Amino acid sequence: MQGMSTRNKLIIFFVAILICYFIGYGFANLYQPVAKTKLIYSHALQDYSKGEYQNSYYLFSRISFTSKLKPYAIYRQAMCAKELGDKKSEIKQYRLLFNNYPKNKLSLKAKYSLAQLILDEDPEQSRRYFEQIIKENPNTDYAIASEYYIGVILLNKYKTKKIFPNSVKDDIEMAFRHYIESAPQGRLALNAIKNWESLNKDISKDDYLLMANTYYLFGDYENARKLLSKSSTEESWVLDVKTSYFEKNYSRARYLAEYGLSNLSQYTDKADIKSVVDIYIDMSESKQEAIDRIYAISGKYGKDYVWSLKCEAAPSMYQAGCYKQLYINYPNGDYASKSLSYLFFDRIIAGDYSNARKIGEDIMDKYGDTKISPMVMFWLGKIAERDNDYNLYMSMYKKVISNYPDDYYAYRSYIAMRHIKNPILNAYIKVLPVEYPYPNISKKDIIFVLSELRDYDLLLEMTEDDFIKSWIYYQKGDYSHSMLMAREAMDRLSPKPDRKDLRWRLVYPIDYYEEIDKYSKLYGNDTVLMLALVREESYFNSEAKSIAGARGLMQLMPSTATEISQEYGYGMTSAEDLYKPELNIKIGNLYYAQLRSMLNNLDVSAVAAYNGGIGSIGKWKKNLNYADTDEFVEQIPYPETKNYVKKVFRSYWNYLRIYVDE
Repeated sequence: MQGMSTRNKLIIFFVAILICYFIGYGFANLYQPVAKTKLIYSHALQDYSKGEYQNSYYLFSRISFTSKLKPYAIYRQAMCAKELGDKKSEIKQYRLLFNNYPKNKLSLKAKYSLAQLILDEDPEQSRRYFEQIIKENPNTDYAIASEYYIGVILLNKYKTKKIFPNSVKDDIEMAFRHYIESAPQGRLALNAIKNWESLNKDISKDDYLLMANTYYLFGDYENARKLLSKSSTEESWVLDVKTSYFEKNYSRARYLAEYGLSNLSQYTDKADIKSVVDIYIDMSESKQEAIDRIYAISGKYGKDYVWSLKCEAAPSMYQAGCYKQLYINYPNGDYASKSLSYLFFDRIIAGDYSNARKIGEDIMDKYGDTKISPMVMFWLGKIAERDNDYNLYMSMYKKVISNYPDDYYAYRSYIAMRHIKNPILNAYIKVLPVEYPYPNISKKDIIFVLSELRDYDLLLEMTEDDFIKSWIYYQKGDYSHSMLMAREAMDRLSPKPDRKDLRWRLVYPIDYYEEIDKYSKLYGNDTVLMLALVREESYFNSEAKSIAGARGLMQLMPSTATEISQEYGYGMTSAEDLYKPELNIKIGNLYYAQLRSMLNNLDVSAVAAYNGGIGSIGKWKKNLNYADTDEFVEQIPYPETKNYVKKVFRSYWNYLRIYVDE
């Protein structure tokens, strides 16, 4: 260094400084404390929600490449660029994501989105991406849509050329057909039809029917009608009935329904036959006459459904005979177990317990685990209890609770086992919040990290678990959607999880508890029962409105609510006020208390009256032959009200089961 010139020393000094700067800069970008990363991501997400996309893009870019959040930040940058109309940056971020993080779940969507973006400017590259998606992810919606786009690329390539090979037309047709078959209501379905028709290729009758079905599903009945005229009547009659019905061409719908049910039912799916029968009945002024007419003309296939409707509509004195004939004629049909269950209960009401027991045991032997199993097992327990067979009835009740813990009949079995007279158990629930459904998740898991940051939209992209999706919707305030998704997911589980499993809270969440508890106590109602009633009425959607006009959490009719409000001075000024949660709960509780008071403080009767009207309850109590609450509920003549009572008390039972510490 001594012999080095001053100039060279300065050069070396500045080079060293630059090296240190770039090393420091690189280290800063490679290493970033976790807390700082989360803070940056959170601020970026907040800016995104405010529409400040430029600043959000910049903040997401500051997420370190060593962070687990980097691929999600890259995807978010692409979303920012999209909102800003910066196509070049959007493409860049998508490519960065799937090239650097090919196993990340968002990479598939990134590649699909990129292929769409470059469709016009670089169709061959776009096609290669779509082909990769189909090859690597064949059973996804992205693969189905990719087939459509490959068809579009081929169509655009050849439609301006003099020579359009038939083999290419066949490939294009196959792509559009497969998309419509797989996603008849998909976003691209109508375009698929238009592109398909532009091929000027002979289209089969079956394919015209396929297209007509898509137009029908989109509510374009005019185009559906045009294409139905080009299809085979044997194949299209069901869709023609539906289309004619929605066009209000009832004469055609009636004619086709009668013709099809008489002559074509053997070629028709059972579900389609049911839909035609339901439409035919709906078009008729007299339900009974419509059922009788359809019953008389129906062929062998699907007649059992019409027969079951005939039995439902028959006077009570003839129902048992009707169901008996239905079972004799269709012992292996879809309504055989239902027929036997009706005969089973008919024998119970008649006091013929010996034959009832035989029928019940026959049902369990033949059909095993079905929807009617908990009902049959419960009533076999009731028969055994009547015969003082302690071991048998206790084992039956315990089996119902064990095998069907969340069922209405588990609740009734619990009541029966303990010889409880009052259906209200006067238990206090511990109010617990909805939580992430899987408690053992690691805090390092990206699902946990994204949920902690409240990036719910990306979480929905990341997961296929319906309970997690339900939890996400709940966090977003979409309570109805959350509950429906969780309920359907739980219905698919067998056996059911332990009652303390966090997934149950998604199926039976506690919302508006403070208001429900306040006004339940004020008017002498049971808080948990009112919670269950609100759940079944509206799924905690304060904006719910029924076809009949009932509104809000407790689904009150404006006329009823207005009358109560005026009498008690609640200050309701319009029907819109019923969307106010507290007012709705207040009036609903008072209304329920009034019903209960008029029905000797019997909650089962009050719940039935809340749905079916107090006048109906009086008639049923007068005309029905019943010895206890269970027999009364089973004989409620209105299926809607009977099911409503069971659903409310099922929810009541589950709230107690999940939230009461024992």
